[in-house]
Amino acid sequence: MSNVHSTAIIDSKAKIAKDVQIGPYCMVGPNVELGEGTVLTSHVVIDGHTKIGKNNRIAPFASIGQPPQDLKYKGEPTKVEIGDNNIIREYVTINCGTVNGRGVTTVGNSNMLMAYSHIAHDCVVQNNVVMANNVALAGHVTIEDYVVLGGFTGVTQFNRVGKHAFIGAYSLIRLDFPPFFTGKGLDDFSVQSVNAVGLSRRGFSEQTIRELKNAYKLLYVKKGIILKDAVAELTAQAKDSAELAYLVDFISSSKSGIVR
Repeated sequence: MSNVHSTAIIDSKAKIAKDVQIGPYCMVGPNVELGEGTVLTSHVVIDGHTKIGKNNRIAPFASIGQPPQDLKYKGEPTKVEIGDNNIIREYVTINCGTVNGRGVTTVGNSNMLMAYSHIAHDCVVQNNVVMANNVALAGHVTIEDYVVLGGFTGVTQFNRVGKHAFIGAYSLIRLDFPPFFTGKGLDDFSVQSVNAVGLSRRGFSEQTIRELKNAYKLLYVKKGIILKDAVAELTAQAKDSAELAYLVDFISSSKSGIVR
């Protein structure tokens, strides 16, 4: 292939679209599939049972499909699946799934994974997510659409961050973080407000943002109300609001509990 550098090591069994570009000193394993328009700039290692879609750009020293950092892993043929149009920057690591989890680590479409960010085994990163430098996801974490995670943020295992959330830098998320809100803090991590700026930029109406602000006040400002009663009140308000209905569903389906 003329668009593969002479120093790259590509296993003959790998499935590589004709217009994939593979730069110097890259390594691609036998069970890897690379879609059209994807670029490996240099020194990229992709191994394991890994499928990468179209038009992804992967920067130097990224490592994708390596075994998970899980002592229970015994070499099972678990997977990594990555969609289209992602930017994966320097030293990003994405590990394969485990048989004790989903069996696959999934990254969707149009995500920006900045330098040194880490996606552990069995995670789901959906679409249009921004993970800033040194963000680390423990195993089995789900990051929903349009989430922004500030630099050096960590998310502990089995937790979720709801869509359109914005998390400030140097934060540690130990419980499920609800959609549409902002949060920050390390030992004192807390919900701060509605992500009004982000929602406005993405076309949410003023009415919807007002409804979410009222929901925030009910959940985080009103004194003396327990979560069960707050959810019941939100459920009544959610009949005419898809966003409130989604917020209620997120809270009600939480297994670890939400940041409160």
